[in-house]
Formats: sequence, C-alpha cells, structure tokens
Amino acid sequence: MSFSMAPLLMHSEQVPSEARDAIRAAYEGGPEHRSAWLESAARILHRNTGLACSDIRELVGLPSGEDC
Repeated sequence: MSFSMAPLLMHSEQVPSEARDAIRAAYEGGPEHRSAWLESAARILHRNTGLACSDIRELVGLPSGEDC
C-alpha cells in the first residue's frame, strides 16, 4: 500500500475545488472508480499548478510512469 496525500488535499483550500471534488469522489465512491477519479484530480492539479506530473501522481497515490 502506498502513502497518499489525497485525503489531506481534499480538505485544503489551496487545492482547486474541482480537484478536491474529484478526490472526494474517489474516496466516497466504489473502488472500481477510484483510479479514474484520481486520474481526473491529477490532470486538474497538473493544469493548475507548476508541479510535475510525476509529483502530482505521487501526491494523489497513483503509480508513476503515466501522463497527467
């Protein structure tokens, strides 16, 4: 099991509300949709921050190696 900052990110006012909503949906919905919601949050964060895609994926608990 990997460490994820996603539960903290969904409560941070510094995170765009659209990303917080996607993270919240990932944890409130079923596990079969979690990855898709986290991918959506990663894309939103990548688009709205200066962080590298690999760093964002790590923050939300996704495996590295894929694009945002």
